[in-house]
Amino acid sequence: MIGPDDIEWRVSSEKVEYPEALSEMEQRNAAVQAGEAKELIWLLEHPPLYTAGTSSDPSELLSEAFPVYDTGRGGRHTYHGPGQRVGYVVLNLKKRNADVRGFVHALEDWVIAALAEFGVTARAVDGRVGIWCDTPDGQEAKIGAIGIRIRKWVTMHGFSVNIAPDMSHFGGIVPCGISEYPVTSLAQLGIAITLHEFDDALQKTFGSFLKAIDRS
Repeated sequence: MIGPDDIEWRVSSEKVEYPEALSEMEQRNAAVQAGEAKELIWLLEHPPLYTAGTSSDPSELLSEAFPVYDTGRGGRHTYHGPGQRVGYVVLNLKKRNADVRGFVHALEDWVIAALAEFGVTARAVDGRVGIWCDTPDGQEAKIGAIGIRIRKWVTMHGFSVNIAPDMSHFGGIVPCGISEYPVTSLAQLGIAITLHEFDDALQKTFGSFLKAIDRS
């Protein structure tokens, strides 16, 4: 099994523009494929923006108040912005279990385990992309998004979790093409934490994620 020491953890203190992040991911993806760089877990914030996945529907972009970027990841439209923890994951599945569905499930479970550190009972839902939980009034809501791309068995993109973003910004899109359910955040659930506290939870639960994608 490849351990955490073989993987670079990077936390960006400044907000990273999306084109810069995408370029860095693509370069690291190629370098990992070539065996010239460590794998990468990159935790960051973006300035307010929308991204369009490979299945995006233009009718689901309701506002152009923020820049819109096409991206090679799967999925539809997603919002990124301050107060949201974005995690980009560049891992070599050839060294692990080369199973796309298993990787996505493990990524979901990792985010769910990190949220559980703060008393949130989150879950994945069959047929619905993302990470879901119940609001205090009992309504089901989306608290995190998952979107990946795999190039020659090396992953890119990853997840985003709403810690305390400006929730009105989600009104410019139909998030991930799902209009029937709202989007929520830890702050809306009454849980006040920092991004770095969530990062600590991700690191605490990272070993179980690696074990889940290990080929053994």
